[in-house]
Amino acid sequence: MEKNIKSNKKIRIVGYQSGKHDVSYCILENGVPIIHEELERLIRVKEPWGDGLKMYFERVGKEAKVDYFAFGNPYFAYTDGKWDDRCSSKEIDNLRDEIIVRDRAEFYTIGHHKSHAANAFYSSNFNEALVFTLDGGGVEENGTSHALTVWQGKNNKLIPIELTPITTLNVGSPWRLYTEKIFGLSGGYPKGNQSGTVMALACVGNPDKYFNDFYEGFVVGGGGHNSKVWNNCNKYKPLAESSEQDKFDIAASLQKATEVVTREFMDKYIKQHQPKNICLSGGVSLNCLMTGKMLDWWPHINFYADPIPYDGGLCLGASRYLWHHILDNPRIKWKDNTTSYLGPTYDNKDILEALNKLKCNWTKTTDEEVINLICNQKIVSVFGGGSESGRRALGNRSILADPRNENMKDIINKKVKHRQWFRPFAPSILREEVKNWFEHDIDSPYMSFVLKFKESVRDKAKAVVHFDGSGRLQTVTKNDNKWYYNFISSFKEKTGVPILLNTSFNDREPIVETPQDAINCFKGTDIDYLYFYNYNILVKK
Repeated sequence: MEKNIKSNKKIRIVGYQSGKHDVSYCILENGVPIIHEELERLIRVKEPWGDGLKMYFERVGKEAKVDYFAFGNPYFAYTDGKWDDRCSSKEIDNLRDEIIVRDRAEFYTIGHHKSHAANAFYSSNFNEALVFTLDGGGVEENGTSHALTVWQGKNNKLIPIELTPITTLNVGSPWRLYTEKIFGLSGGYPKGNQSGTVMALACVGNPDKYFNDFYEGFVVGGGGHNSKVWNNCNKYKPLAESSEQDKFDIAASLQKATEVVTREFMDKYIKQHQPKNICLSGGVSLNCLMTGKMLDWWPHINFYADPIPYDGGLCLGASRYLWHHILDNPRIKWKDNTTSYLGPTYDNKDILEALNKLKCNWTKTTDEEVINLICNQKIVSVFGGGSESGRRALGNRSILADPRNENMKDIINKKVKHRQWFRPFAPSILREEVKNWFEHDIDSPYMSFVLKFKESVRDKAKAVVHFDGSGRLQTVTKNDNKWYYNFISSFKEKTGVPILLNTSFNDREPIVETPQDAINCFKGTDIDYLYFYNYNILVKK
């Protein structure tokens, strides 16, 4: 990583996000993230209310020097016009103010979509880009609410182009409502937003059958709570409950309507500004079916997706905006990609204590022996390094399996993840092999894009090929994750396939964080082995 800063002094920014979900904090030193944690990983339920600043003080303490505080979600923790004490307290704010006085620090509040846009642009390697943020809604510093915004990023500055009123167009809120009211799935706490399940359904449905109703629900506006959206909920809920094929068709129609309305919105600004590069953020950009199609819609444009596009990344975006745009520090250039492994690390002592406490049967092993287990159709969970920030496990808190076994998807869905049969799994692939396996040769280090496999190779990795011939790929380089890259490379040497099936190390809960979390999940599922790869420790049932 190359960086240029104005002095050798370490400037420390503490960013935080408080509110009704995705509570988090981060620390930047001279603009470089050194840690990012989300509350749900620690308390083991998804999307809880909470205070990111309180979380920082509990995890780090109050003794560390702070130069700046950056709050990335103004007004979002208000309920009925009042600050909700589930999201903050006078005691915590007073402690922050004491540290500001003690350290001669400063406090900044950065707008919701501005923070999203900043995390996308400043974590990319683009010197210039058009930045789109798409979500269910958020508030800027001036109190205005938006769900779709457009920004121009150039060098270290980020300038607003369009902040669309939330009542004009909203994609995120209807999705959450449909997920809950039509499909009977969770839209947040405590099971998390299960919109990904709806996306998986969409691949086996007819996208034209109910398209018009869902398209109109988006374009009539109303902040996602307009009468058309509610009418759709009432109309399609009985259909989804009575027929599995109708459920597939509803999901496919919703997905197509999302793609059409988003494409129409973005196309106006693309035609106007003719960008070479586009950055994406906001929770809607987690719709990797749609982001993958953008490569076909605008084949002349380079795309980059925020590694933490939902609100858990607001603390990082606010801190990056402060460092670059406000403090006028030059851009940081990342070697390959900015790291997503920003969680805590655990040493051999931590692991052995957890193994002894939970009475585990373990032995020493090697990577090669673990690869042999995978080749023998064993399911292996792996744990090492810092935990991944974001919704997707990227090799440090992952469950791995042989992608060649066409039955492996069904086995893991049933015995490990305890979820629907149609849910797909991701292919982790060596970056240099993408051109040989997929129709587009792109970087996708954070599983941000669904691409079609080339027809000639689909039979070689059946467990990670979805019903429509696609896969949500994670590209892996040695700079991103040396251990994981070498592990996949060794699997390729043995099998000829440069891919591993990768899914998050969890079972209907947040991704495991600690060694004890890992052991508990391992014992509660039919995972065959648990591998602490930093210390070559293999745990058996």
